[in-house]
Amino acid sequence: MAKKRGNALEEHEKRKLNKQNLGKLKGIFRFVWPYRANFFWGMLFLLMSSLTLLTFPFVAGKLIDTASGKEWLLNDINSIALVLLGILLVQSVFSFFRVWLFAKVSESSMRDIRTALYAKLVQLPMTFFDKRRTGELISRITSDVSLLQDTFSVTLAELFRQIITLLAGVGFLIVTTPKLTLFMLATFPVLIILAMVFGRFIRKLSKQTQDELAAANVIVEETLHSIMTVKSFTGEDYESNRYKRGLDRVVQIAMKAAGYRGAFISFIIFALFGGIVAVMWYGASLVASGEMSVGDLVSFVLYTTFIGGSIAGLGDIYGQIQKAIGSSERVLEILDEAPEASTADYQATPISGEISFQNVKFQYPTRPEVDVLKNVTFHIGAGDKVALAGHSGAGKSTIIQLLLRLYELNHGSILVDGKPLEKWNLKQLRRNIGIVPQEVLLFGGSIRENIAYAKPGASDEEIIAAAKKANAWQFISKFPEGLDTKVGERGVKLSGGQRQRVAIARAILKDPAILVLDEATSSLDAESEALVQEALDKLMKDRTTIIIAHRLATIRKVDRIYVLKEGEIVEQGSHDTLAKKSEGFYANLVRLQFADT
Repeated sequence: MAKKRGNALEEHEKRKLNKQNLGKLKGIFRFVWPYRANFFWGMLFLLMSSLTLLTFPFVAGKLIDTASGKEWLLNDINSIALVLLGILLVQSVFSFFRVWLFAKVSESSMRDIRTALYAKLVQLPMTFFDKRRTGELISRITSDVSLLQDTFSVTLAELFRQIITLLAGVGFLIVTTPKLTLFMLATFPVLIILAMVFGRFIRKLSKQTQDELAAANVIVEETLHSIMTVKSFTGEDYESNRYKRGLDRVVQIAMKAAGYRGAFISFIIFALFGGIVAVMWYGASLVASGEMSVGDLVSFVLYTTFIGGSIAGLGDIYGQIQKAIGSSERVLEILDEAPEASTADYQATPISGEISFQNVKFQYPTRPEVDVLKNVTFHIGAGDKVALAGHSGAGKSTIIQLLLRLYELNHGSILVDGKPLEKWNLKQLRRNIGIVPQEVLLFGGSIRENIAYAKPGASDEEIIAAAKKANAWQFISKFPEGLDTKVGERGVKLSGGQRQRVAIARAILKDPAILVLDEATSSLDAESEALVQEALDKLMKDRTTIIIAHRLATIRKVDRIYVLKEGEIVEQGSHDTLAKKSEGFYANLVRLQFADT
């Protein structure tokens, strides 16, 4: 399993450099286009920097020739040495502006990509998030974009620089030392091809080593996640031996790879240095016969060093571009996703809160074979207080998700104030629905930020008034930092009751026409429950309220209870009416629950 996962990851990371895949990388260039002027100047400085540096070997050769008594434009070795320093200085200036301009382009364009990616992510429908892991999505906005940033700031510049060095260097050598250059070109390509073939074989063995190591790491992961089971079954020795067998396979393949790698390195040292010896021998022969000066030979050696470095660098650049194509594909995949229904033309129009479900059928897109709701029909008048009761998985939460239009209906219709749900502006609809969940997850900022999330820009007076109505001000005012108190990641610095009251204050500030309570007091102690319940009673006043009931004792005062079983409404009525049905489903739920208590 680990091998397959490793192979899939490798395949996902890199893409072949063909026309189709390069087109995917091209899609990212639309974010670079606004900064094309800086990109153009960066390319110009890159060209000037590369060509300036390529004059260095030529002038260095002339320095040797001048020292040997040959004449040139400058016959003073001190002057030529100053020219060499001048070349390095000018090249350094060009390099600085090249780096700075490419960094400006990459930082700005990657900021735009991250902004567009995040803006698109938060606008995507729930079906998108149901099919993907959170870690994968975070990786796309961090790792993938960072790789693209490296590509635009470093890799592309290096690619063009190496190509310029390679082409200009070979061209200059052909003009100045044609015989020695042709001899070199006939020798080195064969060695390079052999090295590439050999290197690919070794990379394959290295990959097998990584796959086996991944398989061994899966054993560790499984053991640590199930450490209670391992200890209860006294499986410590078994797991240790299983892990050792996995590591033995890693060592076996790694040693095989090490043997081939040692042979490969020996071959490279012998072949390449042998090739260099052959070229130097031929060059020395040309110098001895007078067909070439010592300075020209020095220039040739320096140019060959530059060219060799360019060829070696192109291999790494090729791999980086392959990865960049994979990253651009994953980023564009999100950017091309269809968002939820438009929230444009939003108007803060108040609604009364009348809700009607008519013959609603629904299956989650990730489980199309399971009917979660089956012909659900009910009506809630404006200001009514109703409860949804039933076992877990009966469809209670799904009804709320459909009301929020987190998922699109498969069949039937939902009306709010007599208007079909799909006709509502999505932002307007959700602004009029407030939710107090059972498990409150606050944002990691201050209490003020968490309450004001319902109404950005709310004044301190409005926030404090909402906190007082939610019975939250009594503990907020005792904190040294008051509203500026940090709640910690997911609100961990507050107790359960405090988190609930902050969530209620947020709902009060939102002032929704429709209120959804997911049994907000089920996990609280008696004192906290009394305070939260008092706040909820204030919040429910004059609002359409839907309570998802876990504890039936908390819904005795609602106007109507809808009892769900396997996606269908099997009973409806008040608590007293339903509880009196001796054979009724709700009455049985009451007996079971109160028998447990």
